[in-house]
Amino acid sequence: MRSIGEMARDSGLGVSALRFYDRAGVLVPDRVDPVTGYRWYAPEQLDEARVLARLRRAGMPLADIRLVLAGWTAADTDLVRQLLEAHLRRLEDGLSSARAEFSALRALLDDRENPMTSPHAGTAVRLSVSGRDLAAALDTVRFAAGTDPELPVLAGVHLDVEGDALSVVATDRYRMAVARTAAEGHRGGRVQATVPLPLVDAMRALLDGADETRLALDGDRVTLEAGDRQTGGRCLDQDFPDYRRLVRLPAGRRAEVDVPALSEAVRTGPVRLHEDEADAVSRELTVLEVSDDGRVGPVAEGTDAKDPVAVNRAFLLDALAAGARDRLVLEFGASTAPLAIRRPDDEHAFSLLMPVRLAD
Repeated sequence: MRSIGEMARDSGLGVSALRFYDRAGVLVPDRVDPVTGYRWYAPEQLDEARVLARLRRAGMPLADIRLVLAGWTAADTDLVRQLLEAHLRRLEDGLSSARAEFSALRALLDDRENPMTSPHAGTAVRLSVSGRDLAAALDTVRFAAGTDPELPVLAGVHLDVEGDALSVVATDRYRMAVARTAAEGHRGGRVQATVPLPLVDAMRALLDGADETRLALDGDRVTLEAGDRQTGGRCLDQDFPDYRRLVRLPAGRRAEVDVPALSEAVRTGPVRLHEDEADAVSRELTVLEVSDDGRVGPVAEGTDAKDPVAVNRAFLLDALAAGARDRLVLEFGASTAPLAIRRPDDEHAFSLLMPVRLAD
């Protein structure tokens, strides 16, 4: 018999993935200790786990995987081959369609790009900003910055200067955070720059104890001065997404929440396990519901909830903490619309969490 750790090591599936497949009824352990709850797998289940790992890497849906494993166990090679060939055809058809769409998108990009114009060309902005307010803005958005090496432009914090306001934005595609602070010294048009995270963290450290600071955007460089201290460096040279389009959400249900109470309810309350289709890792989700009397809280699986919204539990706790208020406003749209978390006293500081579509 193999423990779940040994099974994970030998099969290429993570422990969390094995737990998920157990709950989903795809790969159920041969025995579960009734006292400790430890899972034990029979020797012949190792082959099934390795097949499962390969099928998930190939992107096969769980419904088909169940049939493949059933055929594999029963030595029904004809069924297994038919399912594999059907999935391969779907992948090839999807790839062909994706190539056509990407070809059209590249043509559109070629039409829009002007290679003679740099996103930083001609910018030279000097701003006076409250050190405390800039630190608070960075603290509000830093948690939402991306870490995906395939999308380096999201591994930074975006600065957007327009008039007497400095907007600070970060997103990793699954969540977004926005904050704004007053800035003096710029009366021109809109100027934008994206600061890489190591430089963002250096800037934030410089702001501790600082009162008035000076922020300079000059071409592709950003510099922050606080008293006689200074830090600076190059901005990222990719274009940041048009975040203003992403924050235009339709009006939804609003509920003001007690942040410490809701955070504790989320930490200790029920969770749903959701398998990430990209890496077959099980994520913990919190499913939120707004009751008729305006109360917000997590609901357990199987509860007959009205218009629930499922979000990544860790992301939700991060957003509640970054709100830096004892009271926050949650805005719920449809189950497929982002969850907005806003400060009641500051309309320009908020977070958006992308929902996760539940199977049922």
